[in-house]
Amino acid sequence: MISIPKGTKDVLPAESYKWHYVERLVRETAAAFGWREIRTPTFEHTELFLRGVGETTDIVNKEMYTFQDKGNRSVTLKCEGTAGVARAYIENGLESQAQPTKMYYITPVFRYEKPQSGRLREHHQFGVELFGTDSPYADAEVITTAKALLEKLGIKELELYLNSIGCPVCRGRYNAALKEYFEVRQNQMCPTCRERLTKNPLRILDCKVPSCGEISKDAPVILDYICDDCRAHHEKLQEILTYLGITYKVNPRIVRGLDYYTKTVFEFVSGAIGAQGTVCGGGRYNNLVAEIGGKPTPAVGFGMGLERLIMVAEAAGLYLGEKECATLYIAPIGEEQVLYAYALVQQLRAKGIAAETDISGRSLKAQMKYADKSGAKFVIVLGDAERQSGIVKLKEMSASKEEEITIDGLAKRLGR
Repeated sequence: MISIPKGTKDVLPAESYKWHYVERLVRETAAAFGWREIRTPTFEHTELFLRGVGETTDIVNKEMYTFQDKGNRSVTLKCEGTAGVARAYIENGLESQAQPTKMYYITPVFRYEKPQSGRLREHHQFGVELFGTDSPYADAEVITTAKALLEKLGIKELELYLNSIGCPVCRGRYNAALKEYFEVRQNQMCPTCRERLTKNPLRILDCKVPSCGEISKDAPVILDYICDDCRAHHEKLQEILTYLGITYKVNPRIVRGLDYYTKTVFEFVSGAIGAQGTVCGGGRYNNLVAEIGGKPTPAVGFGMGLERLIMVAEAAGLYLGEKECATLYIAPIGEEQVLYAYALVQQLRAKGIAAETDISGRSLKAQMKYADKSGAKFVIVLGDAERQSGIVKLKEMSASKEEEITIDGLAKRLGR
């Protein structure tokens, strides 16, 4: 037997209704906040991620699914959503439209990493990206969108962590301070972080190796190095969130795992799934558009893993929709009624009623057993007498109740 690749997962029909429910809430929330959907390719030229995400990140160094296509071009499966949306913003001239531009996506993401709770090698993200303004109100717009969705799902055990990682000017001073701090401790650091020390010291703070984490605890804090403009932006965002009654904690150790971030970075964390509790992460990336070939354009956004979101909701016992079952199952008796029943379900389906009937030649007993197992809400038995009289007994399966109804009245009865 050929088995599923490691780090991937089948979403079976018995579970897909949860995805439909969450995706529906995503789209409803996005619409309420004025985000419009964008769909970008599943793979991009590798250079986009090298320049956008950053060559010193774990994603680029260890996790990308990169290959040569038949034209000998290097392409990479989408490892995150933002770079592709930024590329689309430039390539399709969206900067000429009314600004800011607000877009959202639901997309598969591919990363070769050790599979863990809520994070697979193929997983799915809901993300929003806002281009065209450096206002801290745009940061608040992104954060409040994430908060609104999490609240719609009913997730309570949440904390919002906030930080600023400054701009290239003040981060240069900070990187110099980090380099000085870590240089005398590099013998205690992992090989990857020793390499980061010369290329991008900020990445050391995001290392998951315990020994590096211990060393980082006493490292210089970015908020002591940010410039006046970055500090004013950070403080204004806090003022907005406070005014809105949104509780947050400033965590100067949040740097996120991508090189394109500037100024604001944030995370929503849930305690419902243990150590891997981050359910949303994002921030501002004012240099990304210019970095990949566009005009300098401020931008901010977030990404939210749907697998992890569903896991948190399940752990909290939250409502995740109803299993999708037929409203009505029609059980024909005898061959002469099968065609009539099949035509009847087509008429009901055309009127928006989820209806099924036998297509396997089952006995009446087998049909009733199938209807029960499939979760049909109502059943009617259709024999010659019912067809001749035009009256059937509509059985409600969950309550074992019956009512007489005309065949012509089924659509009206079941559509209410």
